[in-house]
Amino acid sequence: MGSERKWLSVTYWLPWLVLLAMLCVTFWQWDHERQYSKQELHAQFEFALHDTVSQIEQRESAYEQMLRGVQGLFATTDLKDLNAIRDYVNTLQLDANFFGIQGIGVIEKVTAAQKAAHITAMQRLGISNYALSPPGERELYTPIIQNISELGRYSDILGVDSWADPVRREAMQRACDSGMPAITDKLKLAADKGSDSPPSFVMYLPIFAQNKPQTSVMQRRANLIGWVYASFHMDDFMASLYGKQTPGLALAIYDGITPNKAALMYQTGLVNSNARVHKKPALSANEYMVVAGHTWTLSLSTQDEFEERFDRNNDVLIGIFGICLSVSLALLVRFMVVGRARALEMARAMTLELRHMAQHDHLTGLPNRTLFSDRLQQKLLDAERRGTNLALIFVDLDRFKPVNDSYGHTVGDQLLQQVAYRLSSAVRSSDTVGRIGGDEFVILLGDIADAAMASELAEKIRQSVSQPFVVKEIELTISCSVGIAVYPRDGTDEATLLNSADKAMYSAKEQGRNKVKQARESNTVEPSLIILRNND
Repeated sequence: MGSERKWLSVTYWLPWLVLLAMLCVTFWQWDHERQYSKQELHAQFEFALHDTVSQIEQRESAYEQMLRGVQGLFATTDLKDLNAIRDYVNTLQLDANFFGIQGIGVIEKVTAAQKAAHITAMQRLGISNYALSPPGERELYTPIIQNISELGRYSDILGVDSWADPVRREAMQRACDSGMPAITDKLKLAADKGSDSPPSFVMYLPIFAQNKPQTSVMQRRANLIGWVYASFHMDDFMASLYGKQTPGLALAIYDGITPNKAALMYQTGLVNSNARVHKKPALSANEYMVVAGHTWTLSLSTQDEFEERFDRNNDVLIGIFGICLSVSLALLVRFMVVGRARALEMARAMTLELRHMAQHDHLTGLPNRTLFSDRLQQKLLDAERRGTNLALIFVDLDRFKPVNDSYGHTVGDQLLQQVAYRLSSAVRSSDTVGRIGGDEFVILLGDIADAAMASELAEKIRQSVSQPFVVKEIELTISCSVGIAVYPRDGTDEATLLNSADKAMYSAKEQGRNKVKQARESNTVEPSLIILRNND
């Protein structure tokens, strides 16, 4: 009788013990699943935030390089040459390559004593109604003398004095003093009419008199002759970044470091796709970024659509199957974990592949400008710490354009690939060979003994390139011009070294091509920041 009671007691309590055990397992698994979803949500959110910042930085860099090209026109062209900038901008194909730009223009620095002569000169160019706006007597005028737009909407802003606007004046002064691009605070473009005009900004790049020193702020102010600029609607600028924005994310961009309505420049993703009342976002973050010397605040937050992509309701399934069928639940959980691991591994592999594609030239497989710049920065820090030398070699193929013209771009591309192979074969495994332009290559030599070592390698490269190439049974012979800049002799930062090597290379071209020139050997006069030349 006692044994039966004991058995009955065990059988009575056993289901409860099993239920309790399964509830504990189910709760643990439910909590684990919830935490994992949060981790995935955080990872995807961080990726979206950093990707947005990266795209803005890359787009700003592209616009900056475009303006530098316009700036470079005035190394040999007068500011008032109306045809030069128009022809150059037409080659840019703004709608196709630089979507988001509202206008590109030129501003001239005019003193009070130069005012009358300036107006007369502009009217003689055929602008009969030209006048400075706003009217009045000032010590300095900065009228817009050229403005080009694919849409043709801004012809009525010639003569507008940008210096008269404090917002524009601050950015123009900053660009002049630094010698670098500068953007304005949030503003309304001169050509936009009405109170509902979209938030906008303007990027300025200074133009200095040729062959004048620019090493100090006072020198740059004294030798300033004008600015080139590009104007943007913020909505169009952001639209140029995305084919399709990640759904379920609300993005806002504010001018400055204080997110408020007055500083709001761009906003999207405010309404949930499921039309439900929006709750407090699961994740939100503010990211500060500096664009052309100016600070923007990016505010990103999740919405229901994005959050629900990572809310798989597995906790409910785990609870049901944990109580009803523990074995099935274990198999199901195992299947899901393995499946997620494979998906994450595939995502990681795809991320690595995309990162490689973003950092390497698609044609040659060499590091592109972004990756080369990163490695150069690392080598500079290492050289500074260890007190060693490094060299930057700039290689530009001579008369490459006739190859494309005569044999087609397919042959030209294969020739570039063979050149890249020869350059890579000529250097050490620790060195870096990169392609930064059509027929322009750069080589980074770390930890060299002296400049003579760099010259020996450069000469080896020149001789290697000079050897005949065979492309599609066609024997081609080309040469290259090589410029060398050595750290710290020729510069201690990336921009200076690149500029020194570029000038040395250009000096080699001017002296007959197929030569190697050290930066110290170059007789090139200090030019603008960008030297425009044909791909020869």
